[in-house]
Parts: sequence; C-alpha cells; structure tokens
Amino acid sequence: MDRQSYENLTDRDSQAERFMLHYNFPGFSVGEASRVGAPGRRELGHGNLAKRAIECLIPKSYEPIVRVVSEILESNGSSSMATICAGILSMKAAAVPMLKLAAGIAMGLVKEGDKYAILSDIIGLEDFDGDMDFKVAGTRDGVTALQMDIKLGGLDFELLRAALMQAKEGREHILTLMEKAATDIAINDSILPSTEIFHIDTSKIVDIIGQAGKTIREIIERFEVAIDLDREKGRVKVVGRDKSKVTGAKEHILTIAKPKAPAKVFDLIEPGTVVKGKVKKIVDFGAFVELPNGQEGLMHISKVSDKRINNVRDYLAEGDELEVKVVASSQAKVELANAKYY
Repeated sequence: MDRQSYENLTDRDSQAERFMLHYNFPGFSVGEASRVGAPGRRELGHGNLAKRAIECLIPKSYEPIVRVVSEILESNGSSSMATICAGILSMKAAAVPMLKLAAGIAMGLVKEGDKYAILSDIIGLEDFDGDMDFKVAGTRDGVTALQMDIKLGGLDFELLRAALMQAKEGREHILTLMEKAATDIAINDSILPSTEIFHIDTSKIVDIIGQAGKTIREIIERFEVAIDLDREKGRVKVVGRDKSKVTGAKEHILTIAKPKAPAKVFDLIEPGTVVKGKVKKIVDFGAFVELPNGQEGLMHISKVSDKRINNVRDYLAEGDELEVKVVASSQAKVELANAKYY
C-alpha cells in the first residue's frame, strides 16, 4: 500500500514500483552550506543509476515492495557506486533474496596526445580535472549498469576495452570483500517487517471479510497487520512488523478458511421406539440425551415427567442412563420423552 505509483502517457492504468531507491546528497557531504530541499537533477540521476544496477537482481517472484534510502554523509569519490555496494548488503541484511551480489566502481582517465592513464576509484579532484568519469556496476558475471561522462571528442575501442577490463578487476576485488561481509550478516527477524503470501478457496474470502468487514477488522486489530485479499485468485497477503503476529494472523485466517467437515449421517430411529440413552447436558429448557446411534436428542422439560416441573436437575443429572421414547426423528433434530411416563 506504500508503494510508489506512476503513469506513462501510453498506459491506461497506473503502475507500481516494486523497487524504490532514494538517494540523498546534502551539501554538507562535500563541505558546502546549502539548503536541504527536494532532490535535484544530480540526485535523481545517480539514484536511477544505482537503482538500475540493483533492481534486476531482485527475483521477480519476490512479492514485497522494497525501498532503499541512501544517505550520503561524506563524499570524495563515487557515492552512487557506494550506494550500490551498501544497498545490496543492506538488502541482504533485510533478508531480501538477492540473485547475486553487485558492486560498482568509478573509473577515470587522464589523456594527453597518445598517452593516457586509466584511474580506478577516482576521487573528486581526479573527476574534476580528468577527461572521463566512467561508472561500471555489476556482478562477477556481467554488467548491470553503466554510465559515462566524457570531456574528450571521442574514445577509441582499445581504450574503452582497457577501461572495462580494469573496472572488472576492481569490481571483483570489491565483490570479494562484500561476499565476506555478507557471510557475517546475522538477520534479526524480530525487527524486520514480515510478509506471508498464501492462497485459500475463493469461496472463503467472504468468511475472512465477515459481515460489513467485521472479521477482517478484528484480525487486523488483534495481530497488528495489514491484509490484502484477491477475490478472484484467493490470494492472501499478510504484512506486519512482528513476524510472530504475521504468522498468527495467517494461521487464524487458514482456520477460518478450513473446509468444514461434512455433516455426519445417522441411522434414524423410528418414532415410537424406546431406547436407552445417556444424559450429556442439562439446560433450563430440558436435557440433551445421547442415543445408541450416536445422535443427540432433546428431551424438553415438559417431557421429563408427567407432572409440571420447574427444574430439570431435580429429576435428572448429567451421566444418568434412562429409557427414552423417540417422539420425532430427523438428521437435524430428534425429540425425546421419558419412557417411564410416555
């Protein structure tokens, strides 16, 4: 429900972002006293670059919406590449099942005539005075995002190839460090938002909602979760901050949606037949008696004795065995009378 929605000019309906990356670059990160406001063009560009590098590594089957916020506190290098490395590890720590780890590195170039030097992991001065800012992000198997700012009139193939290969070496070195860091991550389920997605019979959706939404509101308040229902597919999505409560809500919903056992079919006893029964429960208006066929029948207070009585317990007690006469019999209801008097 908190996902970011957007509309394209050619779309009829709005769409939703499954992965959001917000990149913040305040002035103080580079020693400037500047106003903090809405993200500028630079922030949007660097954020989108990092987003492209990471988004393709989230499995398409992963349902929850993910939002990563990158706060740049100090910068003298490529903060967008740092966002990729830190963003991937933070998602691993949040138990997001990433397909692979990705890292990014910013490459530079200083060129005079036919001489050139390719720089790895450039700092601000090298970016400012150099001839190229070449950002490469990806996994060990390939590139997921790439961006180049160049001040030269062009770049020949061999120089570009050398820059890509040097970036690959740097990226693999960073990935080695990240892989080691990833093995040390201890996931704390108690502080992570939890999501459960499951399916129930579509006919049971109305039971989950309840009359005027009463049942689903009670579940939401009791377990402190958000619930999303798909009436057509029977899909249920439960989201909450406490994993144990999310699991509890899921079990509660499955209990409501559990198919009811078919009603037991009894061999009916013919009306007028006298059988031995056992008193199972006494109520103000009579007594429930268990019959030999497993069915329970009601002996109304007026049929306990041939006299008018005010309290059934004066004549019967739970567990008593007595002979009863079947007055009327059906699968849903059996009427009895005390055979001693009727």
